[in-house]
Formats: sequence, structure tokens, C-alpha cells
Amino acid sequence: MKNKLIRNLSLLDVFCLSSGAMISSGIFILPGLAYGQAGPLVFISYLLAGLLALLGTLSVIELSTAMPKAGGDYFFITRSLGPLVGTMSSFLSWSALCLKSAFAIFGIAEILFVTMGFPVMISSFLLCCFFVTLNMLGVKEATKFEVLLVLILYGIMLFLVVMGMGKFSIDHFQPLLLFGFNRVLVTAGFVFISFGGLLNIASLSGEIKDPVKNIPRGMILSLVAVTVFYAAILLVIVGGLPGDTLAASLTPVADTGRVVFGQFGYIIVSIAALLAFITTANAGILSASRYPLALSEDKLLPDIFGKLAGPKKSPILAILLTGAFIFLSLLLDLETLVKMGSVVILTLYFLTNLAVIILREGKIQNYRPAFRVPFYPWTNVVAMILFLILLIDMGFVAIEISLAIVVFSILLFILYGRKRHQIGYALVHLLERIVDKQLTHDNLEQELKQVIIHRDDLKIDRFHRLVDDALVMDIAHHVAFDDFLMDLSKKVADDISLEQQEVYDLFKKRENEGSTAFTSFVALPHIIIPGENKFKLVIVRCRNGIEFNPEKNSVKAVFVLFGTKNERAFHLQALSAIAQIVQSKRFENTWMMAKDDQRLKDIVLLGDRIR
Repeated sequence: MKNKLIRNLSLLDVFCLSSGAMISSGIFILPGLAYGQAGPLVFISYLLAGLLALLGTLSVIELSTAMPKAGGDYFFITRSLGPLVGTMSSFLSWSALCLKSAFAIFGIAEILFVTMGFPVMISSFLLCCFFVTLNMLGVKEATKFEVLLVLILYGIMLFLVVMGMGKFSIDHFQPLLLFGFNRVLVTAGFVFISFGGLLNIASLSGEIKDPVKNIPRGMILSLVAVTVFYAAILLVIVGGLPGDTLAASLTPVADTGRVVFGQFGYIIVSIAALLAFITTANAGILSASRYPLALSEDKLLPDIFGKLAGPKKSPILAILLTGAFIFLSLLLDLETLVKMGSVVILTLYFLTNLAVIILREGKIQNYRPAFRVPFYPWTNVVAMILFLILLIDMGFVAIEISLAIVVFSILLFILYGRKRHQIGYALVHLLERIVDKQLTHDNLEQELKQVIIHRDDLKIDRFHRLVDDALVMDIAHHVAFDDFLMDLSKKVADDISLEQQEVYDLFKKRENEGSTAFTSFVALPHIIIPGENKFKLVIVRCRNGIEFNPEKNSVKAVFVLFGTKNERAFHLQALSAIAQIVQSKRFENTWMMAKDDQRLKDIVLLGDRIR
């Protein structure tokens, strides 16, 4: 594939990158604001938010294992719901990452204000300029540094939890339901931004080693670990700080560190928070700048947004726009910023669940996720309903700002992208099933085929090329064996430099020696032809069956092989490869559902076999 990404991120890398993207302002700043809404049971809000994030993440994992591509959720949603919704989701994803970076930059500015007295807005502006410049120069945090940083953060949090239990005061949990349980539920949506970093991993899925295993394991493990740590730390914070102090604090973890360890603890936790904010802010700008690039590659934005400049070939314009939006986001009050971020992330999780439903119901042949959402479609439907309920509770200001982003992206698509894109998507396949008309082209299937080849690192060997060059016969009616042989012989005679009758006689003789019907569904006729260095394959589907013999009277998949004597070794390899492919549990159903010649070939090209 062109511009093939190097897959060098391990399971530990995925776990730490995912954890690092979540561990920032969501725990180092947000608990005070969340306590002001939910009271002492705020840790339940975080647990519920983590559970909701898991429901959303299951769909992200399925899509990521099916399509491990740079661009993550934008790519999934565009290829399922179409370029209009894809444009909307791209701007929502971009704004979500910008908002999370803005939240992190606010955290750094708040630490600078508390420790050194720097005005928050001035330091926020300078920090935005710093991170934008850093990214334009092409500076990235090394993965090894990210792993080390996250492990240190986990260590600090674990130490804080263990030691904090000794300073625990049960009186701080009275009254338990300070504002009622409904506020606890609503606050789960408010703190949902804390789990938005999981979307970063989707955008890096094209660079993950063995994505089939490492994406689901890394994302689920990190989400569970972060959720548990969040809840445990919230217990320590609520138990360690008086309610009025906690509600007014924008540095609750650091303040708890002071209670547990004194001034030294306050400094250590503040440094940990600072490092977490720096990583989140820089990674957010880096990831967010990929979305304008992806839109440009799909012709949904002008080419200028995809241009790389400077010695490090950085997307200068995309980075500048990202930095500007982050600073403008900081002009919002903190509560609106948090709510808007949560609204956008909830919307994206809603769309990823809908994308899974559309892809599955569209019967996309080459949609082959290695992980599937359990209890489909009920898991997806329940998740979407819960996300909608939380969205409604977020308030009109946050929703209005998000809707403004959506309206802007729709106008951009109508005025620019609609006439330029050439994207195939699953929603049209679903509509095609409903109206029973040919509406689709082969773009999506072929794009997904290339994704699978790259994901599974499939070797383009001689058998692959043989299938690519094969003749395909698609027969609609039931046919007798002799009639099938006559038709086959007529089609291949010229190609192998034999008379039609000679071909017929060779196949007839081979069948008389023993039936080549491998099962009642599959047959593998094969003959030796004169000459040297010749080998051909004909792929046949007969929808109503070929009568090979009275016992095998409805064979629907026939793979006809003919080669010269010096190709005997490859002949055996080809027979073995086909035998492995047709033993798949879903082969028969997929074979009968395939819409055209190319999709029949794709079943063989992407089939499970030893390469």
C-alpha cells in the first residue's frame, strides 16, 4: 500500500497511551466541580461514566480492528454513514481533542497561578503558542517517555490511594445524598470528558502492532484501570477534604496530597499533574491536526490543509487552526468548556455505535472486525439511548455550541466536498438492500480489502496473483455436469491452446477416476495440460447447483485448476490453499451472498490459509 504506516506500538504502548490520554484534567481539576454537582457520591458518577465509556468503546474497538487506519473515528464514520456525517464527525472529533487540550492547558495555567501568581489567560495564551510552535517544528513525545510517564502517574496515584486511606474521614460523606441520586447520574455525563482520550487510540490504530489483539486488550485494560483509579482517588479526595474546601478547589488531588503528605506531597502531586497536562495538551494538538489532513485527503477540504511544510514536513495550517480554536475555547467558563467537551464526546460515541449497526446491516463483505460488540445490536441500542439521555442533560449552551460546529461542517460539505469526494460508504449498501436496486460502486469493498491486507500483513504471493487473474463464471440456474463441462471447455480452450473437445475429454477422464466434489457444496476439478510453465484458475459459482453425481447434485462453489507437469508443486499448494479457505464456517453463506465477480475473488483472496 502507498504510504504504509509502520506498526510499532505494542500492547504496553497502547495501554499507556490510552491511559495517558485520560489521566489529566479529568482527575486533577474536575473532581471539585463534580463534587459541587453530585456531592460525596461523586465517585459513583465516575464509575458510571467509565461504564458508559466502556459501552461506547466496544464499538470503537470493533471498528478499529476492522479498519485500523489513521484518522480513526473519522474514517469509520465516513465509510459507514457517508461523507456528510463524516465531515460532521471530523469537526466534532477535532473540537473534542481541542477542548481536551484546552482543559489540560487550563490545568497548567491554574498550577502556574497557584504557585507563581501568573494570570491564567496570559499563561494560557503563551502555552498555546508554545505547543503550536512545538508541533510545527515536528517535536513529538517519544513513546518510551510516554510509557515511563504514565507508569509514574499510576505509581503516584496508587501511593496516594494507599496512604490516603489513613487520613480518611467518614464524616465527609455525610449527608451521603447531598443533592439527590439523580444529580449523581447527571454528573456522570458532566465528567464524561475524562474518558475522551480513548478516541486518540482509534486515530493511532494504523500504527499498532498486531491490532487484532492489542487494540481490544489495550483499550479495555486502560479504561478499566483508569476507572478504578478514578473512583479510588475520588474516595480519598472526598474522605480527605471537607466538602466546602473540595467544592471550591481547582487542584483537588494536589490539595489532598498536602493533607496526606504535607507540603512535599502537594509539590509531588502538582508536578505529576503538570506532566500529565503537558502530555495531554501536546498529544491533543498533534492528534487533532490529523483530522484536517484526513478531510483533505478525501477531498472534503481544500488541498492546502493537507500540505506539509518546514524541515519536519508538518501540517502548519492545520496546527495553527487547532491552536487558535484551543485558545478561543479557553474564553469559555470552565463548566461550559467541560460540558461542551462531554457533549462532543458523547455524540461521537453515539455515532460509532450507529456506524457498527450500519456496517453490519449493510452486509459489507469485506467488513471483518477481529472483535465484535457482544450482544449486538442490543448493546449498541442501549448505549445510544443512554448517550442521548446524558446529552439532553448537558444544557443548552454546550449543545448550541456543538450544533454550531455541526451546521458549519454541513455547509462546508454542501459548498465544497459534495462535488469532489469519491467515497463509498455502507449506508448506501443498506439502502440498496431495502429498495432492492443497484446503488453502490465497489469503492468501499476494495478500500476495506486493502485495509485487511495491511492489518493482517497478508503476503501477496503467487496464489494471490493467481486468484486476481482468474476467470469467474457466475451461473444462475441448475446445470448438469456435462453441460457445465462443455461451457467451461469453450471458455478456456483458447487460453490454454487446446481444442474445446480436448479440454472436455481431460476433465471428463479426471472425473471418471474419482469425483472432484470435495463436499456437497465445493468441488475442485483439476487437470494436467500440455506444455510448460502454465497454470490457470477458473472460479465458478452456481447459485442453484451443479450435478456432479447423484450424491453431490448441488455443488455451488467450483475451483477449476489446470497446469502443466512442471507446475505440479504449485498445483498441490493451490489445492491446499483452496481446501483451507472453503473450510471456514462462514464460507458457504458469504459465497452465496457475494454480489459480483470481484467479491467472489475477495472471499478467496482474504480467506484464512497458511501463506
